[in-house]
Amino acid sequence: MLTRRHIRVKVMQCIYALVQSKDDSLAKQEKFLRVSMENMYVLYLLMLSLLVELHKMAVMHVGHASKKYLATADDNFPDREKFIKNRLLLQIANNESLNNELAKRKLNQWYLNEEYIKIIYKAVVASDVYQAYMNNGKDSYEDDRDVVLHLFREIIAPNEKLYEFFEDEKLTWVDDLPIVNTYLVKRLKKANENSGERFFLPALLKDQADMDYANELLTKTLLNDAKWEKEIEGKTPNWDNDRIAEIDSIILKMAICELLNFPSIPEKVTLNEYLEIAKEYSTPKSSIFINGVLDKLAKEYKSTGRLQKIGRGLQ
Repeated sequence: MLTRRHIRVKVMQCIYALVQSKDDSLAKQEKFLRVSMENMYVLYLLMLSLLVELHKMAVMHVGHASKKYLATADDNFPDREKFIKNRLLLQIANNESLNNELAKRKLNQWYLNEEYIKIIYKAVVASDVYQAYMNNGKDSYEDDRDVVLHLFREIIAPNEKLYEFFEDEKLTWVDDLPIVNTYLVKRLKKANENSGERFFLPALLKDQADMDYANELLTKTLLNDAKWEKEIEGKTPNWDNDRIAEIDSIILKMAICELLNFPSIPEKVTLNEYLEIAKEYSTPKSSIFINGVLDKLAKEYKSTGRLQKIGRGLQ
C-alpha cells in the first residue's frame, strides 16, 4: 500500500516532529514512525468502511421509503434499489475480513459520529452523478464501479466536513488523507466481480525490506545530522543556516543520507523523489534551491568516488 515515496514522507514528518519537540530519543522516533505508518492503514480502513456505512444508510432509506403511502423522489427511478444492489458496494459491505479487521481494531468512529454519514449520504443522493446512475438503465459491474469512483472523487473525498472530522481525530491524518484517498481510488479501479475479500485489504508495506529501509533512513539521517549539516554548508556559501527553512534542511539531509548510504537505490531515483517531495511540502523557491544543492553534491560525490552504487544500470 505504501510506496517508497510515502515512506520518505513519513520519515520526514518524524524528523520534523523530533526537531519541533526537541526530543532526541531515537527509540521514541522509531516508535512514532511505526505508529504513524500504521495509522495510515487505519485511515484507509475508515475510508473503506465509510462506503459500507453509506450503503447501510441507503438500505435503511429504501426500507423506509417502501413503507410510505405517498410517492417519493425514488419512485421516479426505474429501479429505486439500484444503488443498494451496486455490486462493488456489496463486495465491500459483505466483506467479513474487513468487518473483522474493524472489530479487532475497535474502529467504531462512524457509529459514534453518524452525523457525518448523514451529511455525506445527503450530498451523494443529491448529486448529478447519483441521479444519472439511477436513471441510466444500465446493469453491469463496470457501471456500478464507475459510479462509486465518481462519487468518491467528486463528493466524498473533497467533503470539508469529513476533512474536519479527520483533522479532529488525528492531526497527522491531514497529510495522510490525500495519499490514502488516491490509493483507494486506484484500488477500486482495479476491482472486478472476482475480487476476493483480501483484495480490499492490501498489506501496508510490500515486504520487510520497506520497514527496514524506513528505520535505516530515519536512524542514519538523525545520527549523522552534524555530518549532513556540513555537507550542506559547503554548497550554500551565501546562505546562513538559519535562513534555510527547517523542512528544506530535513529534505536535504535525508537526500544526502540516501545518496551516500543506500547503494542499491539509483542516484536519479533519490534526486527525483526528494525533488517531488520538496515541490509538495515546501515552497517553489525552496524546491529550486534543493534541486540546485543536490545536483552539486551528486556531481561532487561522483567525481570523488563517494557515490557508490551497486546493481545493473546504477552509478
